[in-house]
Amino acid sequence: MVLKLYGHNISPPSRLVATILYEKEIPFEFISVDLRGGAQKTPDHLAKQPFGQVPVIDDDGFILYESRAIIQYLDEKYPNQGTKLIPTDPRERALFNQAVFTETSSFNRYAGPLFVELVIKKFGGREIDATKVEQLTKDLGEKLDVYEQILSKQKYLAGDKLTLADLQHIPVADGISGAQCNLIQERPNVARWFNDLSSRRSWQKVKAGL
Repeated sequence: MVLKLYGHNISPPSRLVATILYEKEIPFEFISVDLRGGAQKTPDHLAKQPFGQVPVIDDDGFILYESRAIIQYLDEKYPNQGTKLIPTDPRERALFNQAVFTETSSFNRYAGPLFVELVIKKFGGREIDATKVEQLTKDLGEKLDVYEQILSKQKYLAGDKLTLADLQHIPVADGISGAQCNLIQERPNVARWFNDLSSRRSWQKVKAGL
């Protein structure tokens, strides 16, 4: 049975899971959930995702939600297929986890809401909160200054090998960059890192449309 990915083309978590599916060379069927129409709140979808969100995968009857849980599951289930994205060495794994938590607490905490203001609100025709954008831009910029220091010493966030921790950034980072937010490109090492990630074939396929 081909793995099913329930998501939405503009949803960063959905796009992240699709990116990893391409990286791991896992065939999948994308099933678009009509978020505007409220399809995520129907009994059928809530049976798979009780919080009424996307994405969700159905892997031959195994249902899993939360994008970060999904992508780790995919790499661990297919360790020898496609790109290896989670290290097994204890120290490398610890550095990987450090980078994963860094993305959650120091990047997505600010970039996620900024994405909502600059991309999601525009998509929905809603008014952008300029004060909120200004504060989020300031906060994210301070965190990216630290990223700049880290990436001046190594190729990726967990060292010199690509991991899920790096790829977790792509959908939101690409979204805010496309919304004329220059925080990433203003920092040479962050820009080099981001350009490397965003040029990967997996992400380019996702950007072309799910």
